[in-house]
Amino acid sequence: QVQLVESGGGSVQSGGSLRLSCAISGHTFSSYCMGWIRQGSGAREAIAVTDSDGRSSYGQSVKGRFTISYDNARNTLYLEMNNLKPEDTATYYCAAETYINNLCQGRNPYDVRYRGQGTQVTVSS
Repeated sequence: QVQLVESGGGSVQSGGSLRLSCAISGHTFSSYCMGWIRQGSGAREAIAVTDSDGRSSYGQSVKGRFTISYDNARNTLYLEMNNLKPEDTATYYCAAETYINNLCQGRNPYDVRYRGQGTQVTVSS
């Protein structure tokens, strides 16, 4: 059974940084799609995704500020968030799949089979 546990959320001021981690257990990935999805006051958004072919993709709202990475040896997904803005306030979920699906191909936030419980990020102005 694949389990994902996020950590690293918190409260920061505008312009600050946070690093989210997602510890994954229950599966060793060879082919994969992994990503970070957020749900704030607006629509659910897959803001950053990465796959086993070495591709990464970002939503326009976070491009240039956020960086996604996956440490295969630790089986841990990360999201480095810099220059945070109040509009980044949301619950952040990590997601994973054992193949490259629409979460990666189209950043579809609803094409998710495995997802964590979420971690809250609050950015104050």
